[in-house]
Amino acid sequence: MQRLLTNAGPIAHLSGVGPLTGEIEDLDKHIWSAGLGILVENGVIKRIAPTNELSSEYIGVEIIDLGGKAIVPGLVDSHTHLLWAGDRSREVSWKQQGLSYREIALKGGGINATVKPTRDSTDEDLRLIGIERMQEALRNGTTHMEAKSGYGLDTKTELRLLSIGNQLNGIKNLPTLDLTWLGAHSAPPSSNITEYCEEILSDQLPAIIDQGIARSADVFCEPGWFSVEQSEDILKASRSGGLDLRIHIDEFVDGGGGELAAELSVTTADHAHYTNPNSRDSMSKAGVNTGFLPGTPYAMGDDYPPFQDCLDNNWAWSFASDFNPNCRTLSLPFLGSVLVQRNDISPIASLAACTRNSAETTPHPSGLKHGQICEGAIANLNIVNSPWWEAWCLQPGHSPFYATMLAGEMIYH
Repeated sequence: MQRLLTNAGPIAHLSGVGPLTGEIEDLDKHIWSAGLGILVENGVIKRIAPTNELSSEYIGVEIIDLGGKAIVPGLVDSHTHLLWAGDRSREVSWKQQGLSYREIALKGGGINATVKPTRDSTDEDLRLIGIERMQEALRNGTTHMEAKSGYGLDTKTELRLLSIGNQLNGIKNLPTLDLTWLGAHSAPPSSNITEYCEEILSDQLPAIIDQGIARSADVFCEPGWFSVEQSEDILKASRSGGLDLRIHIDEFVDGGGGELAAELSVTTADHAHYTNPNSRDSMSKAGVNTGFLPGTPYAMGDDYPPFQDCLDNNWAWSFASDFNPNCRTLSLPFLGSVLVQRNDISPIASLAACTRNSAETTPHPSGLKHGQICEGAIANLNIVNSPWWEAWCLQPGHSPFYATMLAGEMIYH
């Protein structure tokens, strides 16, 4: 099946090898001028050339005239907590009373407030919840998502969540998924961290490895949750079982997670809000991506992490939604607006951070390039409802996209 996109506006292609680091000053290197066409064949970008050239060569194919609308790559949401049930909206009043995240958890809120409704939900309930959320992400331009377990906190439910995620992966006209096991998210209500850590290592992790669905393992390494030493034990055992490594670090304080991330050369260390500069530099030298999650400080009313430090020091970084019961947005364009309009990060650096850079940590199941527009890449891209590509992050109240091409299929919003 062939489709030809014609008369494109500017294309922010961001093509290349590896993450984009530092300030992006040469826009001509990353933006093609208006007038190009894109030939898609069997879900893959086959050719990119001037519209007139492609139109005269490929006669009889389906033609989609973009009328000068700009194009950006399909967005890659590299950190989500997709599958859970329940509602924690009441916690906002506790936040406004000055309670910390830890205090809210001790009061009966937080992660464990989501565990019971998640455990009590049927597989079909969770599947439908997942589909609805994936549809919302797609409306906002996300074509591929990392999706964690972590709201089961027992072997049975963690396996269920990954199994449901596997069922959702590859459904037509929905983003594809990259599945991560996050059993080490918190201690369940019936246990403590020490006992639960032993259960993870002796029972849950071996079952996850035997199941063979999760590609990665993740741990919530934070004082009051999993210590650096416990996180190290779980991550090393996960790597021995063939899992890729991710880690939550330094969301509330600098708890030493950055040095562990560097020591283990994990793929990405996320949140990293309070990680000290020396640890960030060690992470960078070890090839570790810094995965910022600006939706969380937005929801919590906190200051934003130091995005600019990564640009100034040429450290690889990305940003993602961190969709979860406490941060209920699946709109990367909204979070791009937070970076651009509240933190003075350029539109092109922000776009790279949720496309090419996040794709580096979150591979597409096809094995093809994604998060960029180039010949041979999966045909995942967004048609902006503007002749200017910068509009992708300047419409925070609604989706900035006229349509999304997902593996070569056009989906109009």
